[in-house]
Amino acid sequence: MERKDDNQINIVIIDDHKLFREGVRRILEFESDFNVVAEGEDGNVAVELVEQYKPDVILMDINMPDINGVEATAELVQTFPSTKVIILSIHDDEHYVMHALKTGAQGYLLKEMDSDSLVEAIRVVSGGGSYLHPKVTHNLVEEYRKLAHENDHIEHGYLNAQPLHLLTKRECEVLQLLAEGKSNRAISLALEISEKTVKNHVSNVLQKLNVKDRTQAVVISIKNGWVELG
Repeated sequence: MERKDDNQINIVIIDDHKLFREGVRRILEFESDFNVVAEGEDGNVAVELVEQYKPDVILMDINMPDINGVEATAELVQTFPSTKVIILSIHDDEHYVMHALKTGAQGYLLKEMDSDSLVEAIRVVSGGGSYLHPKVTHNLVEEYRKLAHENDHIEHGYLNAQPLHLLTKRECEVLQLLAEGKSNRAISLALEISEKTVKNHVSNVLQKLNVKDRTQAVVISIKNGWVELG
């Protein structure tokens, strides 16, 4: 579908649930400056549709078969930098959000959002800004507040050190897989070790980094460039 005028925002919707796509499309059709040019069900289709239609914004589900939303985003931002990506997700965990933003998404919305938030996000992102669901923003702020408070006492501590100075090679591998969102079982399969051994490594990582949980470990690691994402 061709752009009607320079003020129109062309949009592609990618989600593996047809009913959800149709609902989003109906919401967007009420906006005179929005033009839904195409929709698809997975990351492979997303790349093809962006190549064909060159949309301004793509709404991308994070959980899809074959190529998920974050993987598709990584490819899109490199190949089609003018198309802005807004991730749609049911996950408000800080790790999912940071992974998506690190990969290149300009927005992150929870599927519990209201229609006004969706419309606002599209306009903000298409204009070159960033947009996070308020609940996601709150969680990120709270996480960084906790980290800042806990790190007040170690100003010259581990945050300025290289991880290999603190962790064993295996613990660094476990940390990388944690940052990729892997479960203990998935880590055990990837490293060919038992789940019990994985739990021990995770406990050691948390203790050495002086954090309480996996999320804090991942946040610190991303912040300091100790892991690679996307």
